[in-house]
Amino acid sequence: MHYFDYAATTPLHPSAAHVYGELSQLCYGNTSSLHEVGTEAQNMLSFCREELAKMLGVDSAGVYFTAGGTESNLLSIISLAKANRHKGNHIITTMGEHPSIDSALEYLKEDGFIVTTIPFTKEGIVNLELFENALTSETVLASIQHVNPEIGTIQPLNKIAEILKERAILLHSDCVQSFGKIDLKSIGSIVDGLTISSHKVYGPKGVGATYIHPRHRLVPVFPGLVHESGFRGGTVNVPGIAAFTTAADHLLKIEHQDKSFRDAFLNKIQKHHELFTIYQSCNRDLQFQNIIGLGVRNVEGQLIMLELNRLGFAISTGSACQVGKQHTSKAMMALQVPSQQAREFIRISFGQDTTLDSVKKLADRLIEIAIKTRTPIKVN
Repeated sequence: MHYFDYAATTPLHPSAAHVYGELSQLCYGNTSSLHEVGTEAQNMLSFCREELAKMLGVDSAGVYFTAGGTESNLLSIISLAKANRHKGNHIITTMGEHPSIDSALEYLKEDGFIVTTIPFTKEGIVNLELFENALTSETVLASIQHVNPEIGTIQPLNKIAEILKERAILLHSDCVQSFGKIDLKSIGSIVDGLTISSHKVYGPKGVGATYIHPRHRLVPVFPGLVHESGFRGGTVNVPGIAAFTTAADHLLKIEHQDKSFRDAFLNKIQKHHELFTIYQSCNRDLQFQNIIGLGVRNVEGQLIMLELNRLGFAISTGSACQVGKQHTSKAMMALQVPSQQAREFIRISFGQDTTLDSVKKLADRLIEIAIKTRTPIKVN
C-alpha cells in the first residue's frame, strides 16, 4: 500500500519504538511517587519537558504533557478562557479549525462565552479584515490553527499576533500539523498557548503536549487533579512522552524535500486542469508543502478514495476526526464552497517514507480514475 495520509497519522519511528519499549521496562514508576523508582520517572519527565521546550523555544515551566492533541486543545483553550473571564467573555476563531477546538468552544458557550467564527479567503487564509472587525472590548482569546490539516494553508500568525497584542487579547494556536516540519520557535515567542501531538511526528499515539505561557494563571478544567501541576489527571505516560520527544528530535534534524513531491504531483494533474479543483494559497510561503487538498470535479471524494484504495493508494477525504460523520470538510466550510462541490474533496499528504515514484504513480492513477468516472457510459 502506498501511504498518502500522513496528515492523519504517521507510523512509529523505530528509535521511538525502541525508547518506548526500553522505558516501559526500566522507567515504569509513577512520577508522583516519592520512592526511587518514582523519582527516576520524574527525572525522565523533567528531561523530556526541557527538551521539548528547547524545540519550541519556550520556557519549560509552561509545557504540560497530555494524552494527545485533542486533550491539549480542550484543556488549554478552556483554561485560558476561564483564567481571563474577568476581562471579557468573547472568543474569536476560524471556521476551519480542528473539531476539538469546536468542542472546547461549545463547552465555553454553555458557560456564557460568546464565540465568533471567521471564514477563509479564497486562498485558504483567515480573512484578516473580518477578523479585526470582529474584535470587541470583550474579546479575551483567539484560537487560530497554524497549518490547516486539510488544505495545508499556513495562517499568518505574526500578523494576527500584532493585531491582538495591541488589544491585550490572548492567542492560542493548534500547531499539531506544523510541529516537526516547520520551526516553531518564532511561533512559540508570540503565542500565549500552543498545541502539539506525538502521532503526527512518528511518535506513539495517546501522547501530546500543550504550552501555556507561565505568566498566565492556570485554571484546571477539573478541580483537584494532581498531575502536570493540576492541569490534568491520570498517571503520566513517561515511556510514551520519552518516545514522543525522541521522534520529534529525529524529525527536526532531517532535511525535508516535500516541495519536489508537491510539484511533481501538481505538474501531472494540472495537465488535466479541467478535471480538478486545487485548494491552496498562491503564496508558497503560506502553503505547507506536505498537504494537498483537491477535488475531482463532479465526482464524490468518497468514491475517489475507495477507487484509489482498491489500487493500493491510501488517501483521505479530510480530517480523520470527521470520518464517519456526515459533515462537510471544515476547510470547505471555511472557504464557503458549495455543498455539492465540497463533497468532491480529497486530501493527499506526504511523509518520511514517500517516494517520488509513488507520487507520480498516484497522480497517474488519479487522472485515470477522474477520466473514467467523468466519462458517460455508452448504452447500446
